[in-house]
Amino acid sequence: MNQQPEKEIPVTRKRRAKLPPWLKTILPADNTFSHTEKVLTDLGLETICSSANCPNRGQCWSRGTATVLILGRICTRNCKFCSVNAGRPQPPDETEPARLAQMAMQLKLKYMVITSVNRDDLPDGGAAHFRDCINEVRRQCPDMKFEILTPDFRNCQEKAIEILRECLPFVFAHNVETVPSLYKKARAGGNYLRSLNLLKMARDKLGDIQTKSSIMLGLGEQDNEVEQVLRDLRAAGCERITIGQYLKPSKNSLEVVEYITPEKFEWWKQKAAELGFSWIMSSPFARSSFFAEQENPL
Repeated sequence: MNQQPEKEIPVTRKRRAKLPPWLKTILPADNTFSHTEKVLTDLGLETICSSANCPNRGQCWSRGTATVLILGRICTRNCKFCSVNAGRPQPPDETEPARLAQMAMQLKLKYMVITSVNRDDLPDGGAAHFRDCINEVRRQCPDMKFEILTPDFRNCQEKAIEILRECLPFVFAHNVETVPSLYKKARAGGNYLRSLNLLKMARDKLGDIQTKSSIMLGLGEQDNEVEQVLRDLRAAGCERITIGQYLKPSKNSLEVVEYITPEKFEWWKQKAAELGFSWIMSSPFARSSFFAEQENPL
């Protein structure tokens, strides 16, 4: 069989002192943005939008969507790509599920993304709190669809998956974040094979669900490493992928090594499609939950 020649990889641009023009955004000040901000503040809810200084906050909040951050804003790990504070977190807040339901009703949500910090201090990694939040929101908003973006449930993966079975259905997401060679530098406490195992376990044990992951570019990874991650994710049964630009979220976070052009992200989108991903978001601003409610952004 004659093999087709590999497509030429677009050239990326090297390190820049300033943001390239395609990465500059302005926070909107429309009524929907203000309403979303007020509801979240009044209910005392955290969002990964604010805690991680997400560049998409303006666009998402103006659409009336937000990714809620449960289990507090103190993480038990200290990953250098993230701006969430590390330390000793408080016990889970039993009032949080009801407050999430109130938020869903006030914002008239139809799709909710729930994520959390790492909670290695809890015997189930926080899985029961994910379950309680979903079940309470679903009780008050029966038509709500869910996506959960979980930590890696270190030391309790099987237990966590069994607990989460009690609140199906949902899209199950867990981010590998970067290539294995950069884990020591960027993802303290993380383990690449552990993350792949969690995604495979969720796909195998939770029935007819879709699994999803995300990778950041611009930390010094090589193209062949990124492609291998995509292949590993597909081998683990992962069907959804987001590929985005790493942006330094705080002064103590890792520096950006490279700004990737929009053309290169489009090339990665095509590569992911060739590898069999059915849901792909690949752009400089792509993040785990960006336009997560779309059926298929291809």
